[in-house]
Amino acid sequence: MVVKIGINGYGTIGKRIADALTRFQDFIVTGIVKTKPDYGAFIAKSKGFKIYSIRENIDLFKKSNIEIEGSIEDLIEESDLIIDTTPGGLGRSYLHTLYSKYGKSIIFQGGEKHDIVETSFNSICNYEEAFNKKYVRVVSCNTTGLLRIICLIDEEIGVEKVKAVIVRRGADPKEDTRGPINSIVLDPPQIPSHHAIDVKTVLPKLDIETIAFAVPSTLMHVQYLNIFLKEKTSLDRIIEIFSKVKRIQLVNAKETGLDSTSKLIEYARDKGRYRYDIPENIVWLDTMKIDNKELTLVQAIHQESIVIPENIDAVKSITGLERDKWKAIRDTDEKLGLGNLFK
Repeated sequence: MVVKIGINGYGTIGKRIADALTRFQDFIVTGIVKTKPDYGAFIAKSKGFKIYSIRENIDLFKKSNIEIEGSIEDLIEESDLIIDTTPGGLGRSYLHTLYSKYGKSIIFQGGEKHDIVETSFNSICNYEEAFNKKYVRVVSCNTTGLLRIICLIDEEIGVEKVKAVIVRRGADPKEDTRGPINSIVLDPPQIPSHHAIDVKTVLPKLDIETIAFAVPSTLMHVQYLNIFLKEKTSLDRIIEIFSKVKRIQLVNAKETGLDSTSKLIEYARDKGRYRYDIPENIVWLDTMKIDNKELTLVQAIHQESIVIPENIDAVKSITGLERDKWKAIRDTDEKLGLGNLFK
């Protein structure tokens, strides 16, 4: 079975998903949607991706000598499944005005609200819930980082409660109109932040409280987690659980000097990671401790790439390509080259 996949959007997430899909024999990227003939369109063209656009903008591409295959409607008709990576909120509009007319499965991103889908998705937590679903949402970057850790531990030991402080990057590297520039901002000014609410779209019974701050950085998020366990365990046991999954990578800051997000990014560059992507949770071993049933840790989350493996897994789940969660996850991780950052 070969799945033909169209991608609506070719920004931070869309371009990474497009590249990732090309590593799988069971997937064909039928094309990508660009609304403007900017540098992203030239990159897509240079990589051999067919470009589609909204009908009213097709002439703009022709004037820029960028070949257009057709409209977004044409792409949907030619695809088995669409991955929507448009800016938050646009997916809802596309659903009501376009997607619903064609009966195709759609994967949305975390910028959309949970109420437009049948399932909010994280591979480790609820892979099976996306079987045969039409509308699925891969949760946001910070939520993905939280859920990977929580569900891994919950499967093995059990989790009673979670408290998390999230230090968010203020903008992605290319977003030169966003801030903050010289401030630390409550983002949002409430407890819980929307991250706890988002986690509960996947784990509705979990007791979780989060607060988030935006800071003047573009590289990664940092999360401070307190996880209250259902039973006593050892730090070695937690490390053993994390070590089973390539999407969790452990690093000793004191031994390596990798004690900041900027150093992690520079290290990823030097290791030859394309776009310096780090789709794995980076957990600092130095910060991990267990006091009675309370686990504490600090992890770094690369917002530009962390949800890419989950998007691949969502395709596998929706289409039934792989019914076994762990086989799906391990295959995705292997083909995307996860788990080799510190080797």
